[in-house]
Amino acid sequence: MENSAIDQVRATEFASESTYLNTSTCGLLPRRATEAVRKLAGDSAVGIRGGVGSFDSVDAARAGFARIAGVAPARVSVGGSVAAHVGIVAASLPPGAEVLAPTGEFSSVVSPFAVRGDLRMRYVPLAELADSVRPGTALVAFSAVQSADGRVADADAVRAAAAAHGARTMFDASQSAGWLPLDAGAYDYTVTGGYKFLMCPRGASFLTVTEEAQETLPALYAGWVAAEDRWNSTYGPVEKLAVDARRFDEPVAFLAYHGAEQSLELLAEVGVDPVYAHATGLAARFRKGLASIGHEAVPGTSAIVAVPGLGGREPDLAAGGVMVSARAGNLRAAFHLYNTEADVDRALDVLSG
Repeated sequence: MENSAIDQVRATEFASESTYLNTSTCGLLPRRATEAVRKLAGDSAVGIRGGVGSFDSVDAARAGFARIAGVAPARVSVGGSVAAHVGIVAASLPPGAEVLAPTGEFSSVVSPFAVRGDLRMRYVPLAELADSVRPGTALVAFSAVQSADGRVADADAVRAAAAAHGARTMFDASQSAGWLPLDAGAYDYTVTGGYKFLMCPRGASFLTVTEEAQETLPALYAGWVAAEDRWNSTYGPVEKLAVDARRFDEPVAFLAYHGAEQSLELLAEVGVDPVYAHATGLAARFRKGLASIGHEAVPGTSAIVAVPGLGGREPDLAAGGVMVSARAGNLRAAFHLYNTEADVDRALDVLSG
């Protein structure tokens, strides 16, 4: 039986006009998030005082993500993109430092390191990542779940190997936060785009930093929003940056964060554990159905299902009202709290012709 909280949320918050299995690209916005964005946009259009946006919503979103990530809000920095967060981490490394990452890792996770030109980049297959950490590795940068094919990293093994060799870890939760439980405190840094399984408007992203690691990161975006006292730091150099991870904040898009506050609140009401059971159950049903019609998916228990070589069927599915994506030649379907068994069966019907 499906979780009653998920049933209620699906009925009251979502009204998809398609069989939407494309959360790995972009999550659906809950109704309450859409209304919050619409209200702020409307207020801004008519000059209502404060219509530009509220830091209260930004800090509420920060706290909402902190709950999901299992850390205190003081450990969370907000921004607009994963690449910008990773850029701060990249800027903290000394010339010649070795960065270890999986082969085929998502561009935003590795490019800020690679473009520096003075770091040693080393790429290995995902399954070999933990065994490839060695003395001299400064940082292991990897995603919890691979974007191209939904494979789930052995994060415990990577973390243990990094600790054994004195390496730091940067963990990207963009394809996992919202359906896979997250313990951000176990990593030196986590980076998360909010517009996928967290169902936030695009433009909301989160960086978590351990207290120790905070001492080594540069405050690249040291504007007044990163000051300890925002409103008394608007002119001249900031005299005192925030004492916690807020010192790494980027100036944010208020529209995105007014929506993010609501989306993260909804997810907290439902709980990530029930979403995990629901989404992975649907993914398992899809894998079994694929096998029955002669298609082998990438094995595993991920909520993201990829079928190698089948990416060319994405247009056929779209024509049939089934929204998926094609990545690296794979057909990729992602399941979330707003999906049902009927969605799985509809996708299988279209694929079977």
